[in-house]
Amino acid sequence: MQRIYLDNNATTITAPEVKAALLPFLDELYGNPSSLHRFGAETRSHLADALDALYDLIDADDKDSIVVNSCGTEGNNTVLQGVYYNVIKPTGKNHIVTTEVEHPSVRNCCKFLQGLGVEVTYVPTNREGFVTAEAIAAAMTGKTALVSVMWANNETGALFPIDEIAKVVKSRGALFHTDATQALGKVPVSVKSRNIDFLAYSGHKFHAPKGVGALYIRSGVNLPPLLYGGEQMGGLRGGTHNMPGIVALGAAAKLAKEGVAIEQTQVKALRDRFENTILRDIPDTSVNGTRVFRTPNTSNIVFKGVEGEAILWDLNENGLAASTGSACASGDEKASYVLLSLGLPAALAHSSIRFSLSRYTTTAEIDAALDIVKKTIARLRSISIAYK
Repeated sequence: MQRIYLDNNATTITAPEVKAALLPFLDELYGNPSSLHRFGAETRSHLADALDALYDLIDADDKDSIVVNSCGTEGNNTVLQGVYYNVIKPTGKNHIVTTEVEHPSVRNCCKFLQGLGVEVTYVPTNREGFVTAEAIAAAMTGKTALVSVMWANNETGALFPIDEIAKVVKSRGALFHTDATQALGKVPVSVKSRNIDFLAYSGHKFHAPKGVGALYIRSGVNLPPLLYGGEQMGGLRGGTHNMPGIVALGAAAKLAKEGVAIEQTQVKALRDRFENTILRDIPDTSVNGTRVFRTPNTSNIVFKGVEGEAILWDLNENGLAASTGSACASGDEKASYVLLSLGLPAALAHSSIRFSLSRYTTTAEIDAALDIVKKTIARLRSISIAYK
């Protein structure tokens, strides 16, 4: 059976160039870069090169800090908990603003902080799936310490107006954090001349292996370490450097920087072909969220009258991988909180499927996927009591 993977917002295949870059660090280049001997010296230059690629990926200044960690979840928690200890507790600015559609690593950390007495405002999205700078400004108070807004949504692909939001936040004297996990490698992401204090991401979303990510911290902004230990990563994350992961992340960063043009042209064209054909050929379908301001690889589609879990099961049985939403909430049978925030009725939220492509998706795969989806929806609707 042909296997077609359209769940790249959950994770991506490790790029061949990335795999080739990391393999030597599982074998002959095994030295600890913190060691003074030759074995350590052999790896230090590779560490520096990889970090340079991470700075270049987001146009960071060399005075800024980039902390390589395990994933975007760790980066988001480092920021939220760090701001609690460094700003909220000592200053009494006891308020955080975020959105209703953030990744669980932000939502659940905010809920944890609420248990410690922090006030959190969750700003709802508009019908297109994102929040405006005006909505963020309206939610802020004189006690707002931090605003956390994702760059792109993992379920709908909606792109948030980060520039406008960051300007509003800084004009009101608060810190600004963005989770850019779903944006990197798909759209241009730059912190240069922007009012961004913190930016987190996971490498496995842009063809690095799982278990490695990074956190950007603007110069002049301080966070306490989430992990106390040695002086690695400027003392912000102790522990021996994960050289295979760091080198792989650096290699993936170079590909991501170069590959944005491919995403904006080749991947977007395939996504649009897939989406437009479904809307044309399958009745009672619609796209969730904006069709304009979104990542070029993502399509979240409602198939009225059919349960999403049944669709996924049937697609999987026919070799097609997709998703009902965030992979981090895949065990939750509740309707997607992201889609509910758009104002979508629960029944339609339960009937929604996310398809997400990558630079490795082919035209042949899209054509085969379309055939599978059409047959799946026709089959399931023929036995559905909810579809009339």
